[in-house]
Amino acid sequence: MTVDVGRGSGTNGRAGGGAQPPGFAPIHQLRAHEYVAEQVRRHIALRLIAPGESLPPERELAATFGVGRPTIQHALRLLEADRLVEARRGRHGGTFVSEPAENAGAMDELLARVLRDREELDEVLAYRRVLEPRVAREAARTRRREDLTAMSHAIAGMAETSSEPEYMRHDTEFHLAIARATRNRFLLGAIEDVRLRLNDAMSLLPESDTWHRRLGGEHEAILGAIKSRDADGAEHAMDLHVAASELSVRALLTAIRRRLAS
Repeated sequence: MTVDVGRGSGTNGRAGGGAQPPGFAPIHQLRAHEYVAEQVRRHIALRLIAPGESLPPERELAATFGVGRPTIQHALRLLEADRLVEARRGRHGGTFVSEPAENAGAMDELLARVLRDREELDEVLAYRRVLEPRVAREAARTRRREDLTAMSHAIAGMAETSSEPEYMRHDTEFHLAIARATRNRFLLGAIEDVRLRLNDAMSLLPESDTWHRRLGGEHEAILGAIKSRDADGAEHAMDLHVAASELSVRALLTAIRRRLAS
């Protein structure tokens, strides 16, 4: 289908010569390999595929996305160009998620990026406060046994890991499992988007047993309410969890401003 937005009686193709309506943007249709690359990129950003972990074989990726292997290979070349993955040859070869740079320059760049995006972060935090408690409420109403299993598995993973990237991966899996339990793809997509936009800031939050115990207690309360089909309790437990997370992120932003100003 072709959308014709360029014809009109006014100048520059705009009817009446008036200003272009605000909020419109060109439509960019992703080609198949770009779509595949974007999906893998989202999984890496959400830590659903950890640094050092191999991607599924090309044949499996092709079957998953319903495309040919050349499309998968083209997508992987895009990801390699962005230094998100690296190809390894040999008996234990494959395509692996690149390890993040661990140096002062990379950390300063991350801190500056978080601070630069602080206005967007403010909006995302406010959006999350409205959205995620309602998602938990809906999940309590619609969840199935397999959803509870996925949530419990994610909580167990957080308790067992000693790696912060792995902890964040299981944390993301927990929140996405709740969203999937709603059986609503739009709610799931919204939670994915929130996690992506908060990813940098959340990666800078404290790494300590005390911090993790607090989060663990909040996660257990949310799971318990969803398991009991207690919609009010699930919404309240998630509201407390999101509010505490928001306070931590805002304290982080203050600390970053002080560091970069010094």
